[in-house]
Amino acid sequence: MQAMSEDVKAGAFDLSAWCQVQLQAMEQALSAWVGVDAPAGLGEAMRYAVLDGGKRLRPLLVLAACEAVRGNAEAALRAGCAVELIHAYSLVHDDMPCMDNDVLRRGKPTVHVAFGEARALLAGDALQALAFELLTPEGDTVPAAMQAKLCRLLGRAAGAQGMAGGQAIDLASVGLPLNEDQLRQMHRLKTGALLEGSVLMGAACGQADATALQALQRYGAALGLAFQVVDDVLDVVADSATLGKTAGKDAANDKPTYVSLMGLEGARAHAGALLQESLSALAGSGLEDTQALRALAHMVVDRSH
Repeated sequence: MQAMSEDVKAGAFDLSAWCQVQLQAMEQALSAWVGVDAPAGLGEAMRYAVLDGGKRLRPLLVLAACEAVRGNAEAALRAGCAVELIHAYSLVHDDMPCMDNDVLRRGKPTVHVAFGEARALLAGDALQALAFELLTPEGDTVPAAMQAKLCRLLGRAAGAQGMAGGQAIDLASVGLPLNEDQLRQMHRLKTGALLEGSVLMGAACGQADATALQALQRYGAALGLAFQVVDDVLDVVADSATLGKTAGKDAANDKPTYVSLMGLEGARAHAGALLQESLSALAGSGLEDTQALRALAHMVVDRSH
């Protein structure tokens, strides 16, 4: 995969230190907001699904994009939490027997294994609802127009024209030979839409001109696809302990992947090309502070789990 750029390697931007600060605030907010006072054990299942696990890539993208446009920090924190709740709910539902029927997620038993199918289903439902509640706080810390824009972006990224639609295509494609265009469309919706949406939600927390918005959208689209390509590679080369989820599941379930289509080295090369595409988009954005976004793109492609 693509080597890390010189400015990142030389320490011009310390991604680890930046992430530590952002994630501390994010984890505190999630812990304060998720599952509190939910009845009949529902809160416990919600917190199990969200807390103590996950890379938090989507909220980090929200926060980095907000930083790039010098946006509203409170809005970005809420948007980051909201997109993570949507991601978490999708994992809870995707892992259930009616879909992927998986037993391991983030290094621990999946929610339906730990709490039963009915409570897992309700936990996912409640996490989705809470995401939109967080985007619409009372008071004037987040302007009403910004709240509405964030809700629209998240709804589109998560719905039939985004994540849910991509999952429907995925379930309908098991055992079918897909070409590259079909595979790209499936993953553009299933995985890419929420990652791209995270970037656009961060941008919506501030003021960005048309050039910057178009560049951020191109960055998010390329990064979203790169994430899935790397995921397909890791499903082949990494073990379950490293991944925190069941390795080799795609091949076992006869699912089309970038590795099955392009081969292992072809998929790795494609991930590198997508990384360059995302970095090129940032370079043409006209935004001054894109260091975090650049470093996150490298992290996505260079990751080992």
